[in-house]
Amino acid sequence: MRDRYLTFGRFLTANRRWLAGGLLLTFASSVGQTFFISIFAAQIRAEFGLSHGGFGLAYMIATLASAATLVWLGKFLDSVEIARVAKYCIFCLAAAALLMSTASSVFALVFALYCLRLFGQGMLTHTALVAMGRWFHAERGRAVSVAGIGHQLGDGLLPIAVVWLLIFMEWRTVWLLAAVILVVLALPLSHVCLSKPRIPSSADRDKFESGRQWTRAEVMRDVPFWIVCTGVLAPAFIGTSVFFHQVHLADIKQWGPTVVAASFVVLSVTSVTFGLITGQLIDRFSARVILPFFLFPLSLGCALLALLDAESAMPLFMCLLGISYGISSAVFGAIWPETYGTRHLGSIRAVVSATMVVASALGPGITGWLIDINVGFESQLLGMSIYCVVMMLVLFPVSRKLIRRNRDIVAVTV
Repeated sequence: MRDRYLTFGRFLTANRRWLAGGLLLTFASSVGQTFFISIFAAQIRAEFGLSHGGFGLAYMIATLASAATLVWLGKFLDSVEIARVAKYCIFCLAAAALLMSTASSVFALVFALYCLRLFGQGMLTHTALVAMGRWFHAERGRAVSVAGIGHQLGDGLLPIAVVWLLIFMEWRTVWLLAAVILVVLALPLSHVCLSKPRIPSSADRDKFESGRQWTRAEVMRDVPFWIVCTGVLAPAFIGTSVFFHQVHLADIKQWGPTVVAASFVVLSVTSVTFGLITGQLIDRFSARVILPFFLFPLSLGCALLALLDAESAMPLFMCLLGISYGISSAVFGAIWPETYGTRHLGSIRAVVSATMVVASALGPGITGWLIDINVGFESQLLGMSIYCVVMMLVLFPVSRKLIRRNRDIVAVTV
């Protein structure tokens, strides 16, 4: 009997346009991600006369506002074509980059940051994962993991490229260049890749999409949903906090200036590797089965980073963080359509995406405040490690409940 699952190479070839579209959107989202914006932090503070705390507050306000808007805006993916939403979001992200290149007041800066976070980190990532979740059923895990590679490519390539560009041009010109690239390259490519939706086979729809299709109101009343969302917070909160305070961390550890920067390569490689592995495991076992395990490497990494002073601690932490990122990105791209169906996936995922954006906004602010009141960052890392262990233990029974719920639905439909 012919194996219903394509080999990975054949899967990539057969679905290259849609997978390339998802990867394009996550890569383009880099323009609105923390790692990209923070490259210009020194220039922005100097230009607008902001302290570290002032810029951090502006960034937090913009990010929290984008999360609130995302809950409303994200649901349009349930009624508007994915390709059209993607094009609008790329255009708006380019406009936000253009505004960054011309902003002359703090108000304009905050509005530009709001748009960058909303259409970059928020909507483009959200659109990519909704597309993969809706267009792929039997191979959903692999599709999500391939689309997620765009995030890792952005992490690994863009900081080096921007630092090199800043040698030759003024920082505002780099933002103008980003806007031009989004309009000239990303916009037409998104149309080519996403204008024709992928239609899963009827056999896939019958097997993987049978049963209840939850509305967002129903999901919001489902206790397991909120418990899983609480686990979602950990990678976003911890990763953003460590990146934001990387200079402070290097100072207290007495590391050289290149130790943290060089470790980002380890993060990118491990994220891609374990994302692809997890995607194939999801297609075999389901995201519900794998759910609790993504927090273990993150917990171990936080503990080691807190306790070890050797320079090798940073790449080791990045390796473990990358494992957690890879697993969680694949799991959280697949678990929502698995558990709640695809009919209202846009509005459901909008809540999840907003939760992650809030975590990425609060992380630097809360940890910075704790540092100011003399709660050491290493002590905070130990607290983060404990949080991950507790949430992992909580997610095991939640995972079993979701598995039983799915079996009951299948039994009823059969």
